Amino acid sequence: MTTATGNDAGSTSVLEAGSLSRAGDLFQLLRDGRARTRAELAVTTGLARSTVASRIDALISSGLVGPAGEASSSGGRPPSRFAFNPAARVVLAVDVGATHVIVAVTDLGGSILAERRLKQEVADGPETVLGRVVSAGRELLTEAGRELGDLAGMGIGLPGPVEHDTGRPVKPPIMPGWDGFDVVTYVQRSLPVPVLVDNDVNIMALGERTAYWPDHDNFLFIKVATGIGAGIISSGELQRGANGTAGDLGHVRVPRGDDVLCRCGNYGCLEALASGPAVARQLQTQGLEAANGADVLRLVGEGNLQAIQALRQAGRDVGDVLATVVNLLNPSMIVIGGSVGEAGEHLVAGIREVVYRRSLPLATTHLRIGISMAGDRSAILGASQMVTQYVLSPAVIEATLQATG
Repeated sequence: MTTATGNDAGSTSVLEAGSLSRAGDLFQLLRDGRARTRAELAVTTGLARSTVASRIDALISSGLVGPAGEASSSGGRPPSRFAFNPAARVVLAVDVGATHVIVAVTDLGGSILAERRLKQEVADGPETVLGRVVSAGRELLTEAGRELGDLAGMGIGLPGPVEHDTGRPVKPPIMPGWDGFDVVTYVQRSLPVPVLVDNDVNIMALGERTAYWPDHDNFLFIKVATGIGAGIISSGELQRGANGTAGDLGHVRVPRGDDVLCRCGNYGCLEALASGPAVARQLQTQGLEAANGADVLRLVGEGNLQAIQALRQAGRDVGDVLATVVNLLNPSMIVIGGSVGEAGEHLVAGIREVVYRRSLPLATTHLRIGISMAGDRSAILGASQMVTQYVLSPAVIEATLQATG
């Protein structure tokens, strides 16, 4: 089961009075975690206190809302307060990378309760990878002291293009055997819950912004690792494009690479010049031992001047592409992540150098460019957020209450 995600599914902004006749709608006011009384909710929504009381009672019965102390009283019995209870249900969040899998159990607020990291090649195929994911997920639920009935859903990030409406990978270049595979149905055979699937960079953007930059509605997350991609949030909404390929920066042409062949078959792609393996290959031609991005970062950490210069140039190449993106989308925040990006200060320095020089002055007046604060947990946080935005949406809350009522 998949659904559109983004802030449309879980907005907690001010809602118009009269639009909150259902418990699922009323619940959105409580998702910010602030405790409120029935009277306060009645004033905010314009609903009768009896209507608010019945909606709150239904939410309390579901466990999604719980008591949160008492408000001050000017006389008589103090009124009870109620607040969102993020511990009511849990989410399985999954980050599938080229050579790793991270599985975590989170609560509905995104707090990580249990986590497992596995060495796993995505090229081993979907059944092998997803089989390990399901097995690890069951074990982690037990470790976190939760039952399968507590599981609200599962969110999965994959390192390739995904048709979000179906959760099927679409011609992913580094995922042999995954093209068109029905990830959702395969997982639901073992875990009968909503399963949402997206490109890993999209959920990294969602996780990073939700956890650390919620005030930035125009936000870019750039992943630099085995490949290069971008997660785009514009006006608070995650942008996937018509077919789920929005943000595929890795295959934008860079003039410096006219004679460099990319694995996609074209020449001059950014990924063929600035990804971890690409920089490693450049260092190999200079006589250095570097097989991947981790080796590049090791050499940089050792102070190797050739590696530092190569990583700085990779940053300039990324900056060349981002300068155009900045002019087009006008983000206020760009976060650099991924295994190379989050550890590559020289890479980020190169990006800043070109973006601030090449982009329009007005577009960079308030632009910040920084390294990921969530680090290698950004995808896990985003996968969790993707699920909670769906399962806590008004329609799904209402359907859940009616099914259990």
